[in-house]
Amino acid sequence: MQSYLETAVAAFVAAAVALFLVEIVHRLTRRFGRRSQLLTELTDHAHRPFQVAGTVLAVQFAVRFSTGYAVGQPWRRQLLHLLVLAVIATAAWLVAALLIVVEDTALARFRVDVPDNRHARRVRTQVVMLRRLTIAVIVILTVGVMLMTFPSVRGIGAGVLTSAGVVGVVAALAAQSLLGNVFAGLQLAFSDAVRLDDVVVVEGEWGRIEELTLSYVVVQIWDDRRLILPTSYFTSKPFQNWTRTESAVLGTAEFDVDWSVPVQTMREELRRLVEGTELWDGRVCVLQVTDATGGMVRMRALVSAGDAGSLWDLRCLVREHLVAWVRDNRPTVMPRMRTELGDANSNLPWQWVQPRRPARRLSDTEAPDDARVFGGSDDGDARSEAFVGPEESRT
Repeated sequence: MQSYLETAVAAFVAAAVALFLVEIVHRLTRRFGRRSQLLTELTDHAHRPFQVAGTVLAVQFAVRFSTGYAVGQPWRRQLLHLLVLAVIATAAWLVAALLIVVEDTALARFRVDVPDNRHARRVRTQVVMLRRLTIAVIVILTVGVMLMTFPSVRGIGAGVLTSAGVVGVVAALAAQSLLGNVFAGLQLAFSDAVRLDDVVVVEGEWGRIEELTLSYVVVQIWDDRRLILPTSYFTSKPFQNWTRTESAVLGTAEFDVDWSVPVQTMREELRRLVEGTELWDGRVCVLQVTDATGGMVRMRALVSAGDAGSLWDLRCLVREHLVAWVRDNRPTVMPRMRTELGDANSNLPWQWVQPRRPARRLSDTEAPDDARVFGGSDDGDARSEAFVGPEESRT
């Protein structure tokens, strides 16, 4: 009975000493690491795992060296085995906490709350994917090491290795989809095809990448719905990424109007509108006639904004304003069907009625800047050079 009491006292003292030493290390680290982001993260996130791991390890050593009187007893063997399992689990917890601290410290250097955050979002995506993979590997290794402490598991190791080929084939077939998604997730993280907070169009839906894991991707759609897709979707099917190189994007608003539309006047009205709104980023404002069939003229307003959300609001604003402008100031420009009646000789009135004032026509060299997408401005010239074909670039 006295031996059992001594073992309990030894375990209690070992735990107290371990907690005391851990607390001293914690206070010293907090005191001397105020200017270090890494040490601050260590004191905040790794303190509890360090406490538990140090205490369990101290108790395990205390029990092992204070139970020499019970060598060969089943209870001692089972108790030490249980403590070894606890040491393995707490050590894995501590390792995972240390790795997470290192990853958080690396993430703190890259801010995503700034306008030009493409590189930061790329790093964040890769670190998040590595964190998930790291935790999964630590858990698998921990379970494997814990199982190897059982003699029965070690005894069947030879049989497992003998049938490893057959089991490997069966497991590969069973986990083909899962492994495909895992590798697709790693490919997405390091290929820079898609990142967290990227604005994408998938399955006809427009949204942003909210979460990216090893098996699935969560897309937050513009109306707050969530579209959950397997990671293999983004490696096997085409999708639109509006923010792969930068957040600034272009958008269009199209109108079908009558042939009598004053194009230049409408173009000037578009310019006046975008210059008076903060949604426009000042890069592109173009109004062009893109089609003239079916008795109507199709006008396309091309505008730019700093991000996808601003572009959506700007497109709606342009559409609303120009519709009101046509209705209130140019009602004859509204879409209509014509029926012209001539006299007995099929002569039409417009053939002999002269216009009151001849309309001023711009020559080909007088095309205004806001009538050209590929030219007329620095941004248009850059876009023109980007879309020059190989034969054109050689001439």
